[in-house]
Amino acid sequence: MQLKSAITPSVHSIISFADTKLTVLFLQVFTRYGKCYMFNAAEEGKTLRTTVKGGTGNGLEVMLDIQQDEYLPVWGETEETAFEAGVRVQIHSQAEPPFVHELGFGVAPGFQTFVSTQEQRLTYLPPPWGECQSMALESGFFQVYSVTACRIDCETRYIVENCNCRMVHMPGDSPFCTPEQYNECAEPALAKLSERDHNNCICRTPCNTTRYNKELSMVKIPSKTSARYLEKKFNKSEKYITDNILVLDIFFEALNYETIEQKKAYEVAGLLGDIGGQMGLFIGASILTILELFDYAYEVMRDKLLDLMIREDEEGSHREDVSTCDPVANHSEAISHNVSMPLQTTLSTLEEITC
Repeated sequence: MQLKSAITPSVHSIISFADTKLTVLFLQVFTRYGKCYMFNAAEEGKTLRTTVKGGTGNGLEVMLDIQQDEYLPVWGETEETAFEAGVRVQIHSQAEPPFVHELGFGVAPGFQTFVSTQEQRLTYLPPPWGECQSMALESGFFQVYSVTACRIDCETRYIVENCNCRMVHMPGDSPFCTPEQYNECAEPALAKLSERDHNNCICRTPCNTTRYNKELSMVKIPSKTSARYLEKKFNKSEKYITDNILVLDIFFEALNYETIEQKKAYEVAGLLGDIGGQMGLFIGASILTILELFDYAYEVMRDKLLDLMIREDEEGSHREDVSTCDPVANHSEAISHNVSMPLQTTLSTLEEITC
């Protein structure tokens, strides 16, 4: 298995590579910290570097000089004032833009820092079960949706609308902000946006994302035995090496990845199964029992319909019998009214007709 990731350190210079190799191995990107360098970035026409082994020495190992003498002096305390010395590093996928100022971890000078990382692939459910998003942003600044891409997109639109310029790390074709615009408009507007971020920038979790867990450990450099060698190699004093030099070693813990998938808590199949189980447990019912209930209802309805039809037939036949006796009675009445004979003879005649 081959694993790959992008690593974005915020550094001033890299002394373990020549300048010609630096442009080949690292891509220059701009973040809130200014110019940074991205290792193993997705560039057109270039293949991503992969590793076929895990463990120390099978990843990225660089020696950095942070050059504290080049740091700007601190004249006052503001929200952007940095009191620390070192570098910030973020491990992220190639599809996700760097967000070093919030998601990066620190590496201190005078130490060799070992970073063991493990890849995680997360899958979330879309609505109505979840709240993930997979469609790219409408602005078109980023082809793949991610939370950091959404944040940068939202901040860019907000700064352009309020300041008519964009900060150096923001995408687009708007003009860059001048130092005066940075100080008077861009920085205050960005701080104001962060305070009410939940109302203006709604960035949902992507449906599919990759992240890298990290475990850090450190050892002090230089050792007493290597101090003189490093002094001669870099033509620097031991104090300068202790205050400015650091070694960063990033590697995969193992050549595998962990999958975390969000699933529905209750599906239709599970609901039907639970209903059938509860019916079988408490009332001894099953599918056959339900079919028998339908069959019983059918038999009852059929018997009632047959009884109703028989009753209607009997009532119809009774009406026909009554209607056949009516002409005889009318005939007898005609005889009794039209024929003139003695009373005794009439009664005997009626009795005969009745019989």
